[in-house]
Amino acid sequence: MKRELGVARCGLACCLCSENVHCSGCNGGDCPDKAWCENRKCSLEKGLGHCYDCEADCRKGLLAKIKPYAFTLFVKRYGEKALLDCLERNEKNGVVYHREGIIGDYDDFDDVEALIRFIQTGRKE
Repeated sequence: MKRELGVARCGLACCLCSENVHCSGCNGGDCPDKAWCENRKCSLEKGLGHCYDCEADCRKGLLAKIKPYAFTLFVKRYGEKALLDCLERNEKNGVVYHREGIIGDYDDFDDVEALIRFIQTGRKE
């Protein structure tokens, strides 16, 4: 885990992403997604560092997907450090965020509250 990379504006875990070797993140001038990323555009327009800094319960852009939405809600409730602590512990215990061509353990949820509990515990109910 590259903890120093933290969480993207939309809630995705840059710190665990297998693509972070080639990515300079949301604030990088060379971000290949900056032209279409609704979450980056919106947070910049509002002067916010992340979607979790916004008071709105938003589901646009990547927040339409359960994983970044749950990570964003988690940070709103418990803070980014708590999310990173949980992700780090879970990774050490074998929970897979994602790897190229593989869907990760955090992707196997339909219910956001169940995913938040999984982040907290590292165990599926």
